[in-house]
Amino acid sequence: MAWVRQRLVSAPLFHVRESVLQELGALAVSQDFSRKIRPGQTLAIAAGSRNIHRLGETVAACAEFARGLGLSPFLVPAMGSHGGATPEGQTAVLEKLGVLAAVPDIPVRAGMETREIGRLKDGTPVLFSSEALSADHIAVVARVKRHTKFRAPVESGLCKMCAVGLGKASGARLFHQAAVRLGFGIVEEAALLAVAASPFLFGLALVEDGLGQLSSVRAAAPGGFVRTDKELLALSSAMAARIPFDNLDILVVDEIGKDISGIGMDSNVTGRHRDIAGDFSGPPRPGRIFVRALSPGSQGNANGIGLADVCATRAVAAMDREKTYINSLTAISPEKAAIPMHFDTDRECVAACLATSGVARREEARVVRIRNTASLSLMGVSQALDAEARAQESLFFLTGYAPMEFDEKGGLVAFPDVTEARKEG
Repeated sequence: MAWVRQRLVSAPLFHVRESVLQELGALAVSQDFSRKIRPGQTLAIAAGSRNIHRLGETVAACAEFARGLGLSPFLVPAMGSHGGATPEGQTAVLEKLGVLAAVPDIPVRAGMETREIGRLKDGTPVLFSSEALSADHIAVVARVKRHTKFRAPVESGLCKMCAVGLGKASGARLFHQAAVRLGFGIVEEAALLAVAASPFLFGLALVEDGLGQLSSVRAAAPGGFVRTDKELLALSSAMAARIPFDNLDILVVDEIGKDISGIGMDSNVTGRHRDIAGDFSGPPRPGRIFVRALSPGSQGNANGIGLADVCATRAVAAMDREKTYINSLTAISPEKAAIPMHFDTDRECVAACLATSGVARREEARVVRIRNTASLSLMGVSQALDAEARAQESLFFLTGYAPMEFDEKGGLVAFPDVTEARKEG
């Protein structure tokens, strides 16, 4: 294996507060907020469960803007069944994301109660947070990106937060059940129902670059949520990081977790997804996936572990079965909570992958090792990938090739210090 650096799209937004205030200020003028708002009214700011870069600053700027209009803001977790589907768990998720520290003086209303606000064409109820509906106005903050389960003109973003995140556990469950029958294109239909029946004031759509840095923010009026999601999905997809090989024998993923991806490891990166709503395979098409551990930020939610072929026993031991099961059942994906074959040491896991990969000789194995699917700037590549790696202008070798290294307990050695690795290269 050798360590390589991948050059990813870097387009960070440096002045988050100023950009948010400028976007919202322009929207307030174009939509004439002065006619819609009375001083003393409340604003529910809906924020989700992902580790979005600079989310706390973004929410704080939204709250500052709201107070400037004379509104009284409060937070509503918009995360479906995440956090164990409890008010305490969802509040804890916001705390871990740094949102509560950024707005310490704003109350959190994390109740899981919902109300029906309409029905899809097939009669499926669309549920919405009662806490959000208690406000005079609602604002939703969401990251726009490719979804891990489906392809459609609208995927993850403002619409999905309205249709699923703000539906809490009960609404998310009904939505996913309907999606099995009707397809995930219903996210647009459900979002339009939510917008028509709820007092939305604005949405703030966020896009990250290939390094996971907040790159742009765009304010949208409720009637523009669908258009904004479609436009920014193209921008997000163009900047997204990927593993730059078409076919692998083995993909080693050091950690998975809900803080990394909704399904633990992003299928847009691994190229693998399977559940009742549909299976798909795409580059890098790994024959075997080995998961080493759960991320510290996963809080024991091992959703997505079932997408691996082999995992380390430490990952299974860290699993909170209740959180994992609630999440996978809500998403209609018990497959993703299935525990793979697991071994006590990384050496045994790698050996199992090699033995079942169909590779005749170990030196011919096409292997990539990544930290997680949200961190693709540094990766390990096997010598069988050498010619393809050197042909890519975006890849830079930091080290030469050396045997895959294990410690005395059979564990893979940690990712190298980048500074030291660059010296070796």
